[in-house]
Amino acid sequence: MLILLSIIGGFLILTIGAEALVRGASQIALKLGLTPLIIGLTIVAFGTSAPELAVSVKSAMAGNSGIALGNVIGSNIANIGLILGITALIRPIKIESQMVRRDIPIMIAASVLFWSLLLDGGLSIWDGMLLTTLLVGYLSFSYITADKQSNEDGLAVNAQSNWLSIVLIIIGISMLVGGGILFVDGAVAMAKSFGISEVIIGLTIVAIGTSMPELVTSIVAAMKGESDIAIGNVIGSNLFNILGILGVTALIHPILNSEISSLDWFTMIALAMVLLPFAYTGLRIGRREASFLVLSYLAYIGYLVLQA
Repeated sequence: MLILLSIIGGFLILTIGAEALVRGASQIALKLGLTPLIIGLTIVAFGTSAPELAVSVKSAMAGNSGIALGNVIGSNIANIGLILGITALIRPIKIESQMVRRDIPIMIAASVLFWSLLLDGGLSIWDGMLLTTLLVGYLSFSYITADKQSNEDGLAVNAQSNWLSIVLIIIGISMLVGGGILFVDGAVAMAKSFGISEVIIGLTIVAIGTSMPELVTSIVAAMKGESDIAIGNVIGSNLFNILGILGVTALIHPILNSEISSLDWFTMIALAMVLLPFAYTGLRIGRREASFLVLSYLAYIGYLVLQA
């Protein structure tokens, strides 16, 4: 009963937190003259990736590298296959040309780099420094090259409304972290009671649990007509997972590569790569492409369950 309450309570907190984060981030984008895409790639992506950071650092320090790595790989697979797929099934997502020209190729490059760094058996502190440096460089470049929008609506921008937006973002991120950890703790406890292995837990239950903020946030954003925030959230979260979360985790504690199969790597990189032609065609992710992504994810999860 406590495990079930943890899962349900975590999901409810995630939903409320996602609403607060999207609303606050949208207002900040307007007031700073930044496009919703940049906000989705940065503030929203960082906020929804916070549970992955907490889980990965906690797992690595406890010596559970399998959960730390499985969490990131599984989350990146879930972000594209499950989250982007479900979001586009509910409402097709428009894609900015910048996403096709720059952000998706960078995500693919980061995924391949992640795989190559683990070929020597794990992520060292030097690998962590490289990853975090690349993240800072990406964020700086994104901000410098961002198209600034003038506030032509003549909206009154005052200190009080600015603070309200910031408070909404802080509350949203806090609830996403708390709700994500609560959801994951309940799900992991349930999985362990069935004797499921550490890596499978990381690739499936923990990955889906820590990706719940991305799912709820992307759906809320898409329903509000904020397609840029929805797609930016997914691409930005995948970049944060690799460059930020694994980078910071490796700086705190080395990560050993254990029990991650070739199928896991192939699925993560393949979904990242297939997203490029999908986004390029008509600059949108329609329901046909979304169906392919969801079915691919379900096939992958089905295989893992059978193996377990």
